[in-house]
Amino acid sequence: MTTNYRYGTENETLRTIQSRHSVRSFIDHPLSDEQIHLLLSAANDAPSAHNQQSWRFIVLRNEKKQALADLVSARANDFPRPSSVLLRMAARSIISAPVVIAVANTGELMAHGTDLFKVEKEMAYDFFRTMEIQSSAAAVENLLLAATSVGLATVWLGILYLIKTDVLQSLGEPEGEFMAVIPVGYAQRESGGPQKQPVEMRVKYLD
Repeated sequence: MTTNYRYGTENETLRTIQSRHSVRSFIDHPLSDEQIHLLLSAANDAPSAHNQQSWRFIVLRNEKKQALADLVSARANDFPRPSSVLLRMAARSIISAPVVIAVANTGELMAHGTDLFKVEKEMAYDFFRTMEIQSSAAAVENLLLAATSVGLATVWLGILYLIKTDVLQSLGEPEGEFMAVIPVGYAQRESGGPQKQPVEMRVKYLD
């Protein structure tokens, strides 16, 4: 049987990339410690600036997961309707998933980057801040793809950036420049991702 993939190949890695999409509702089925460790290991293998791995992974289950959902629901009342609706949707995703994995920058690269480059801290701040964000974003993508490859579903709840400081405090993390919250589990129903624009619309070639 021949299957046509967007990339024109049956390469397993590319097939996983194409298959990954956001899922917001999960069935009531637990994940094993081995499954969680696999996802965390994949995330930890992401490229990071100067191999500093300036990220931390926080695994939330049971009461801690419920507490985060309660926080998100409560703060939803403080925002206009469009944002409030998305925050409430995020809270429902957190509740329905058996596990939530949060990712936060540690700030270590920002703290020690001046020693690496021998530049003034004020000058280096934006540089190292950006590299920390890039590194942690790569770790999140690794996690999302690893989950897809083993039949798990995920969603990156970007709307929680609106209440980033509150979320980081609830996780016991210092206020940082990056925060991601990812519910993980088995999808409640089969679904496909949104239609992507052709790559040709997003590419510019310079010779």
